[in-house]
Amino acid sequence: MSSFLTYLALALMIAVALVLVAGLRNMLVGGPGNRSQKLMRLRVMLQALAVLVIVLFLLFAR
Repeated sequence: MSSFLTYLALALMIAVALVLVAGLRNMLVGGPGNRSQKLMRLRVMLQALAVLVIVLFLLFAR
């Protein structure tokens, strides 16, 4: 179970980084503001999931 949570947390952190880079790229090229808002919401949601998975990992690691 803990190895699954480890890989899930890693995948979520990579997804957060990719969404962050996509949002920064959109901002730098002057893309639509609506897309920036959607990417920011997605990033925050992914970060919350990543934190939840990390907390679950710490609870099950005991």
